[in-house]
Amino acid sequence: MTMMMATTTPVNTPTGESEEESRGNGDNADNAAAEEAAAEEEEEESRATGPTAAVAAKSVVAATAPHSRVSKLPLARIKALMKADPDVSLASQESVFVIAKATELFVEMIAKDSLVYAQQGKRKTLQRKDLDNAIEAIDEFAFLEGTLD
Repeated sequence: MTMMMATTTPVNTPTGESEEESRGNGDNADNAAAEEAAAEEEEEESRATGPTAAVAAKSVVAATAPHSRVSKLPLARIKALMKADPDVSLASQESVFVIAKATELFVEMIAKDSLVYAQQGKRKTLQRKDLDNAIEAIDEFAFLEGTLD
């Protein structure tokens, strides 16, 4: 692997300064180059390890960012629920994450559909009858009929 040095030519910015003058010193250029190299390395790493590793890496980054969790449900609890099934002996982190995300999307979908019935009754709070109405009216929820009885 050979390393190439890039030469820069001054580029005028809208203010009339050259790009180098607007930066002030070379530290910003070094930081930008380092960030670009890190981004390229991360992209290359994600290609080498596959799409699931890229998702896992992004979820780790997202989990460390304040107020931005990938899954809103507790993964440890979901894993415990999965292991409560006698047919399940091991549950990978990827499978736990997929189940958590699917559950989250399902709850969001049924809540939104139930909200329509609450709004028809001029209410902002969901009630059991709103869930019952959504389950009866929407074919996708047919498997839930009789479960709330």
